[in-house]
Amino acid sequence: MKRTISMVCAVACLSATAQERAVFTVNPDIRHQQIDCFGASDAWSMRFIGEMPGQAQDNVAKLLFSPATDDKGNPEGIALSIWRFNIGAGSVEQGDSSRISHGTRTECFLNADGSYDWTKQAGQRRFLKRAKDYGVPYLLGFLNSPPVFHTKNGLATNTGRGGTLNLKEDRYGDFARFMAGVIAGLKEHDNVAIDYISPVNEPDGHWNWQGPKQEGSPATKYEIARLARVLDRALKSRGVTTRIIIPESSDYRCMMATHMTGPERGYQIQSFFSPDSAGTYVGDLERLPHLMAGHSYWTTTPVSYMKECRKALRDTLRKYGVGFWQSEVCIMGNDEEIGGGGGYDRTMKTALYVARVMHHDLVFANARSWQWWRAVGGNYKDGLLFQYRQPGAAADTIVDSKLLWSFGNYSRFVRPGAVRLNVCRGKSTDPDSATDPYGLMCSAFRNEDGSNVIVVINYGETEQTMDIEGLGTASLPWRMYRTSDSPAESLAFVGKRKSLKSVTLPRRSITTFVSHSI
Repeated sequence: MKRTISMVCAVACLSATAQERAVFTVNPDIRHQQIDCFGASDAWSMRFIGEMPGQAQDNVAKLLFSPATDDKGNPEGIALSIWRFNIGAGSVEQGDSSRISHGTRTECFLNADGSYDWTKQAGQRRFLKRAKDYGVPYLLGFLNSPPVFHTKNGLATNTGRGGTLNLKEDRYGDFARFMAGVIAGLKEHDNVAIDYISPVNEPDGHWNWQGPKQEGSPATKYEIARLARVLDRALKSRGVTTRIIIPESSDYRCMMATHMTGPERGYQIQSFFSPDSAGTYVGDLERLPHLMAGHSYWTTTPVSYMKECRKALRDTLRKYGVGFWQSEVCIMGNDEEIGGGGGYDRTMKTALYVARVMHHDLVFANARSWQWWRAVGGNYKDGLLFQYRQPGAAADTIVDSKLLWSFGNYSRFVRPGAVRLNVCRGKSTDPDSATDPYGLMCSAFRNEDGSNVIVVINYGETEQTMDIEGLGTASLPWRMYRTSDSPAESLAFVGKRKSLKSVTLPRRSITTFVSHSI
């Protein structure tokens, strides 16, 4: 009798386990967006890190750019595929009169007499060349403000002067020629080719870029369109193939409607890419792809709205035949689930939260690119790496974080040209079913070399068991890489499998499965 009871219990327990197992089905015949790149920017840290001893620079560059692995198969770095270079406006040269804090000032290549000084931005350029030497596929130059010699108030900060571009009416051509000149100069002096140029940054921000925070300027969509047209001509006249990226919107809601601003800075997708928008249409420019760049700030809470907002953005983009880059984000005050932006956090707390945002941008907004704000930051949750000064030390220390490595779960393996594949959970045919924002979130990709990449986030506090179906048996074993609470798991190689049946996913972890080595 006891044996019978034990057997019944074993069957019941086995049945419960089977019921609890998550099953995800990948359909390689249903393909979504192409993936262009994953990246971060050099602002403002590389101005100073680029002046540090060579070994310190080597360590930072390796963590950000290296595609290599160590002798145990662990990635040396996260292999970013786009690097954002901040082209400065000249607040360093103005010193305290710039009304900008010392740590967020930038140099400018342009002199007051119109000549160029190619000794400027030396630290940033060293890292730009390191990115190139590591084979980072794409390099982007972005500006927060026109050069101070071209602005209406003679400053690189807007100082609350209103919601229009801080650029003199007769300097649009000069500003465009400056950008084209910087691109040509970097090629000539550093042998670095800039693939993309982003002339404005968060032009729709309702705060209007008041000092002393950083360089910056608002702009209306009419001014952005005018600048894009002039820049397109300037690039063509220099024979430069660099493509223009606009508008680096501060909020997805400004891209598809209006939010905390007027219509002159809203409805950007429709305005820039509908031929009916005669005053703002830029869809016919040779150097400007049908692509919108926007920032993921302020739309991450509540969690249910994060998905809702991104699906609305996806539908609007689709209506006008426009692609999308998520081109900047970090942790801000509304991210209350992890305590907001203050105080750096090297743990999985921030890493998981950001991975969930990445997943939502990729899966629901169809983002073709996902870019973090700063590569290196201080005592704020805005850097992939953490830079600090130990008491009594003569130099700064720069260390990694779980955020860096969780980003690498995507950037290291999902390479430019990959396509996102459809994923559903259980018997559902709805791709939304593959996302439980408090549990398991699964996304899948196929690289140009034919390798498959599956990223699974376990946001929950309990271990989960999972099957992945639909891709057959890999010709080579699946390699697994994981970032978790374990000190030993920071994008660590955790083994090989011939199939993805009965896979254990630790609590609070991100696991990437790769069908063969990349």
